[in-house]
Amino acid sequence: MKEESILFPQLVERGCGLDVHKSTVVATVDGGGLSKETREFSTFTQSLMDLRTWLESLGVTHVAMESTGIYWKPVLNILESGGFSILIVNARHVKYVPGHKTDKKDSAWICKLLLAGLLKGSFVPPVHIRELRDLTRYHRKLTQLVAADKNRIIKILEDGNIKLSMVFSDVHGKSGSDIIDAIFNGERKPEELIKLCKGPIKASREDILQALEGHLTAHHLFMLKTLKQSINQTESIKLGVEARIQEQLKPYAEEVALLDEIPGVGIQSAGELIAEIGTDMSVFPDDKHISSWAGMCPGNNESAGKKKSGRTTHGNKHLRTVLCECSWAASRKKETFLASKYKKMVGRRGKKRTIVALGHNILVIAYHMLKNKTHFKELGEDFMDEKRRKNKIRYHQSILKELGVEIPEKACA
Repeated sequence: MKEESILFPQLVERGCGLDVHKSTVVATVDGGGLSKETREFSTFTQSLMDLRTWLESLGVTHVAMESTGIYWKPVLNILESGGFSILIVNARHVKYVPGHKTDKKDSAWICKLLLAGLLKGSFVPPVHIRELRDLTRYHRKLTQLVAADKNRIIKILEDGNIKLSMVFSDVHGKSGSDIIDAIFNGERKPEELIKLCKGPIKASREDILQALEGHLTAHHLFMLKTLKQSINQTESIKLGVEARIQEQLKPYAEEVALLDEIPGVGIQSAGELIAEIGTDMSVFPDDKHISSWAGMCPGNNESAGKKKSGRTTHGNKHLRTVLCECSWAASRKKETFLASKYKKMVGRRGKKRTIVALGHNILVIAYHMLKNKTHFKELGEDFMDEKRRKNKIRYHQSILKELGVEIPEKACA
């Protein structure tokens, strides 16, 4: 025990370590004036309330548990009202030493690390942000379902030898949708279907006629009709989710307007950013912490003086997806700093690494805008060239000064 006290000086007076599972929670309490004790509770609400009452009766002030799937959420919901300081810890940071592993030993190990102050809590947003996060993530999932069904429609048409994807850049645009609807209604003649083509089309009339001449069976028509119904139903659900998201975002209208000023960030992506990182930036000490948490910065892997892989760290994959989408949009914005940076980096770093670098820039910009409530300031596409020019001037001035040559400042302007 003396060795343990030297290795792990106690910083928390009384703490509890929880090993959370789907159906059980194993709790170990320890600290000043307490005898070390372990109890097991079920994850039913009444049992979790009993756990809260037990911890309150012992005067426990700090509780720590791993972020195991979604099973930690109901435990947090019950314990939040108990006035405890709760740490949700990354499982990678509390990995138990090799040996005989049991639930009791896991909870005791978490409790020991908690008392020694060796645990670092993960970012857990407030309730209203967590609700907004659920909505935005579900909205993205619905969008993916619609896209998947649209791809299946193209597959069915190809199977029926109708080659719309060869003559239309967007099969589900105005012309493609009208033609598919006409096929549903029983029209098969290419001469009649081609009349539904609207706007400029690169393919020739002859190519379109050949693409529309296919062989659709009753099975193909059933699949197309089913997929069309699925898309309509999913789109209807999406509208309801979008309305709910807009309602949830009303208290954050100012923050959404600020983020919308960043090139590549729109109203929808601004809402998704707020849902993932919140609006209170005081939970992140600086922009480096939030970049590491999001997994948008290079990792460090060095051994024996040799630098190994610099791949990005594990982070918030949902936030990373939004930032990468914003990066692609920003890379196409003309006369902007981000687009200029993309053009300068893509040749030597490749598209994917450059997109991650731009996403990192967007996250840092969003962090400071939300923290200081400031508007976006566009640096311009010549900012890096001008900065590089001034650095070269200062460098050559220092060389000439070492050689005893004085150059008037006006000559270097």
